[in-house]
Amino acid sequence: MDDAAKPWHDKYFGKYKRKAKLFARACWHWGWRGAALAAIGAVGALGFQPLGLWPLTLLSLGVLLWIAARLPHAGWAALAGWLWGLGHFTLGLNWIATAFTYQAKMPPWLGGLAVFLLSLYLALFPAMAMVGGWFLRGRGVSRVLGFAGCWILAEALRGWLFTGFPWNPLGAALLGGDARPGLALLAPWLGTYGLSGLTVAMAGVAAEGRMRWLLGNRTGGGAMMAGPFALGLVAMVLPGPATPQGHVAYTLIQPNIAQEDLDDPTHFEAQYVASAKLSAPRVPGQKRLVLWPESGVPDYVRDGYPAWYYQFTFGGDPWLARWRLARTIGAGGLLLTGTVDLDLQGVNATGGQNVIAGIDDHGRIAAHYAKAHLVPFGEYLPQRQWLKMIGLERLVPGDFDFRPGPGPQTLDLGALGKAGMQICYEIIFPGAVVDRAHRPDYIFNPSNDGWFGSWGPPQHLAQARLRAIEEGLPVLRSTTNGVSAVIDGHGVVRQRADRGQAARLDGMVPPALAPTLFARWGNMLSIGIGLVLLMLATLVLRRARG
Repeated sequence: MDDAAKPWHDKYFGKYKRKAKLFARACWHWGWRGAALAAIGAVGALGFQPLGLWPLTLLSLGVLLWIAARLPHAGWAALAGWLWGLGHFTLGLNWIATAFTYQAKMPPWLGGLAVFLLSLYLALFPAMAMVGGWFLRGRGVSRVLGFAGCWILAEALRGWLFTGFPWNPLGAALLGGDARPGLALLAPWLGTYGLSGLTVAMAGVAAEGRMRWLLGNRTGGGAMMAGPFALGLVAMVLPGPATPQGHVAYTLIQPNIAQEDLDDPTHFEAQYVASAKLSAPRVPGQKRLVLWPESGVPDYVRDGYPAWYYQFTFGGDPWLARWRLARTIGAGGLLLTGTVDLDLQGVNATGGQNVIAGIDDHGRIAAHYAKAHLVPFGEYLPQRQWLKMIGLERLVPGDFDFRPGPGPQTLDLGALGKAGMQICYEIIFPGAVVDRAHRPDYIFNPSNDGWFGSWGPPQHLAQARLRAIEEGLPVLRSTTNGVSAVIDGHGVVRQRADRGQAARLDGMVPPALAPTLFARWGNMLSIGIGLVLLMLATLVLRRARG
């Protein structure tokens, strides 16, 4: 039938029907494949805490790299990486949904949607890595080097762009158990992002070995497949190095305060009593650190606010509140605890800061640190003037935004050493936890992990262990209800208190190690490794084509 004899609707809409059929065929073609890739990405997240099934991360990555390298177009490689990342982050970050169950202004079902929407964005970074690796896919060596280098750079970008969110870097899967740093012991020379590149390289070698094995090279291919898993297994069972005794005494508490009670004034006194009982001195006059978590003191301890702000403060007076804390820790003690400072305009609070206050045994504020890396949509609402119009101010608890502090600081506590401070979420950022001009003796990381279900706290602990290994510094974590821990400079957990447990940890702060290579260079070390891998991959590819 010629065009003139066709019905008018076929004549005018036929080309769109053909395009719709092609689109539907592509959707069907990628539908089950996309679901499979997302499922494979979810399997890769099982290598993180609390499960720690690291071989599954290598297997999942190996499948992704094998598929992406053999796709005909860079766009298909990007789509494969994005679908893998969607499943990977949706499962790995499932704990974020729990936070919405504690926000009275938001329906709990929105938590699952928030995890999915965040994963749509985070999946762009594996997609970027797959695109870059696809262009260097020529030979086995260039493929492995190219994908590893691209992943390092993409993950570093994820940790920086829009204030960054480097939660669950691939390198975290290479952490062993509490007493075994695993392959993460290489972090002082690679950094966390470089450690993620090593994870990709191991998965890539295994994937190339599988291809050779399928092509009939049973000996070489089988050895390449098994090699990364054997290396990981050996590293995971090796115990961490011994650590000598330190000289600074500490008492670190986990009061086990339920998240739903934390901000309820009717529970403030019971919370104080629970913390005070755990903190009482056992050696009269001993110089010691007493470490309480973020949100450890609901009182406003600073002077100068209008009287009504102290209505829930002990005695209605900040000096009395500090005096009571001083009596609690006893002579020779110094309390480091999380609390809140207010910004006033006239008599009204217009903002605040999430801070660590150091209260000495005379009730004076002897140290102060303000959190610098705030949680977007948790502690402040980005572009509030616009997002408030569509009701998103309900995402942020309270009526105002927190204001960031100046950045990593080292506080000189005299005989109690030099303390680096990182509040909660700040500890997840590689290369941004220490004032490099004034290296501390240890890092104090108070946190409130009660928002984050059963998966978030052990993942948070894993990030703190990575910071300890990178910087060669001990990290002391006090949380409201888990997981609290004392971590030495090798990333070995020396003491811990698990979720739902009221606990007191006493001991001596492990000594700091000599400054590591990462401590000197920071993330430039990891980025430099990524760029070198890309240059090597390019040279191998050009040589093969020449």
